[in-house]
Amino acid sequence: MQFRHAMQLSAIFLLSGLLSLSVHAAPATTEKAADTAPVKAPTKTEGAEKKTADQIVNTVCAACHAPDGNSVISLNPKLAAQHPEYLEKQLNEFKAGKRANAVMTGIASTLSEEDMKQLANYFSGQKLTLGQTKANGKGSLGEKIYRGGIAATNVPACAACHGANGAGLPKQFPRLSGQHADYTLAQLRTFRTGERANAPMMMVIAAKMTDAEMAAVADYIQGLR
Repeated sequence: MQFRHAMQLSAIFLLSGLLSLSVHAAPATTEKAADTAPVKAPTKTEGAEKKTADQIVNTVCAACHAPDGNSVISLNPKLAAQHPEYLEKQLNEFKAGKRANAVMTGIASTLSEEDMKQLANYFSGQKLTLGQTKANGKGSLGEKIYRGGIAATNVPACAACHGANGAGLPKQFPRLSGQHADYTLAQLRTFRTGERANAPMMMVIAAKMTDAEMAAVADYIQGLR
């Protein structure tokens, strides 16, 4: 009986020891697992992907101005071969609200300075598709206004700033040759009403012109080359 009792006690002590080892071993195992677990690198936040001029043109500009800048919609301007300085200036002024146009203001607001410069250089490098005048060729009212102005109302000749062939002057005056008559006429009218106010000189000139005079010179400009 004593022997059996001693064996029972030994078994209890042995079991108790094993349980004690298990309790103390568990944290060690966990700690080791934590030490050996791979550390996950922080996720790198990628910035917005830089877009090329081609990508911006094809996704934003082409619908209104065509991929090559020769708009087929006569109320939207041709941008091909325009001076890059002029294009960049207009985009900046649309963005700043100095030139009013809901569509262009919305578009320009999404463009960075670099985007604007890229687009200006892209369109200036495209070949301009010239147009034809409908009724204002040589000797017409449109030609007289473009080349000699309107003496009676002190309207200066368009050629004085935009050149005899409408090529304009980089950094100062835009190219006009081949521009859609509908677009040119619309801009002259908005200069006259003050809706477009980012060229004070043109506002003064347009205020002195009639609709008929504006239409004639716009038609002449469309066929200018």
